[in-house]
Amino acid sequence: MKLTASIILLIIAVIFPQSSLVNTAHLDHLYQEIKVNNNSLGIIHIYAEAPDYKWEDASGEGIACVDDAARAAVFYMNYYKQTHDRNCLPKIKSIVNFLFYMHSGNGFFYNFIWQDNTIDTTYKTSLAEPNWWSWRALWALAEARNFYLSTNPRLSGEIKEHIDITIDALEKWLPKGNNTVVYHGYELPAWLPFESASDQAAIIIKALSAYYRNNKSENIKSIIEHLCTGIMKMQQGDESTPPYYAFLSWQNSWHAWGNSQADALIDAGRVLNNHAYIDAAVKEIKHFYPWLIEKGFFNEFHVVINEKNITSFSDTIKFAQIAYGIRPIIYSCMNAYEMLKDTFYLNTALSAAKWFFKNNPANSIMYDPQTGRGYDGIIAYGKINNNSGAESTIESLFSILRLEKDKTAKKMLLNLYNKM
Repeated sequence: MKLTASIILLIIAVIFPQSSLVNTAHLDHLYQEIKVNNNSLGIIHIYAEAPDYKWEDASGEGIACVDDAARAAVFYMNYYKQTHDRNCLPKIKSIVNFLFYMHSGNGFFYNFIWQDNTIDTTYKTSLAEPNWWSWRALWALAEARNFYLSTNPRLSGEIKEHIDITIDALEKWLPKGNNTVVYHGYELPAWLPFESASDQAAIIIKALSAYYRNNKSENIKSIIEHLCTGIMKMQQGDESTPPYYAFLSWQNSWHAWGNSQADALIDAGRVLNNHAYIDAAVKEIKHFYPWLIEKGFFNEFHVVINEKNITSFSDTIKFAQIAYGIRPIIYSCMNAYEMLKDTFYLNTALSAAKWFFKNNPANSIMYDPQTGRGYDGIIAYGKINNNSGAESTIESLFSILRLEKDKTAKKMLLNLYNKM
């Protein structure tokens, strides 16, 4: 009998069942070490396009960016803590060096580098300014500061110097006071970044909460508390009123990507011992997440309050759906489960994780453990983007690694995958 490749793979899977679904092969492929001024810098190539998945540049921007490198650094640190795989240690250090290289004198970070390893200092998505890539770099450095604290105090100290420069710039830039602004019937906090950007505030909170664990400071605590108060004011609706305790992302809109507000509040609640933050996060997890999962996920929507004080959805957009929209749900749920030991959170995390394994509008695999590729999104019913760039791959790996941190979740996830 002639055995096809698929039958052979099935036989192998039965005889040698996988002990983990985390496969770093594709992320490792996207990683490259470069030399700048005799320093080893670790970069993550932005795109890899089907069918050969060779590196692809971001046209007009560069070959690699801080946004992806910072994500990769945090992933590799978490991966090392769970697996003790020493192969990722040189990558972590080299990526930290890359973040140093991209740090501007104004305290913020440039984002992209060119093919010749010079910094893109002019394009709008690469400017050294208070924006996503600066917050992501701050988060990665805060985690790295803790990572090296006992094993490499010198490097940890150097990281701290960079963090303090950015925090100083951040503090000067953030709006002061408690002013509010109204959008479509919602009174929202104007003291968040960009006048109500709770999505960006969430990354700042995660960074500062990580730093605060080993650098307790009343100043940092006050920044965290002010931002958390703002995020809690972005929470709208209730058990029966849209958007069901969801945290709006910016103005009166919600979007899936970067929706880390619940996750950030749990982080802050832990380090500051503030249960109000955790309670607010739990409301979103308990009421909004099940609704979102039952609806098959959305990319974006707006909510409005009309003249009769009736709340309704508007401009609801289904696609694209990306791993970056699923990972924050899994993180929030698993962190809540870790703290509260209620299996509701575990089951909700696994329900969201099914998106990676065909339970999605395309009925397609969105993360392939055989290759380590996270695919670049569902673009319509029955249709996916088969490319596998850095963001989608890292966010997929983040999701699976976080589930596998818990023994029960790992067993359930492997069972789910093997029965697929």
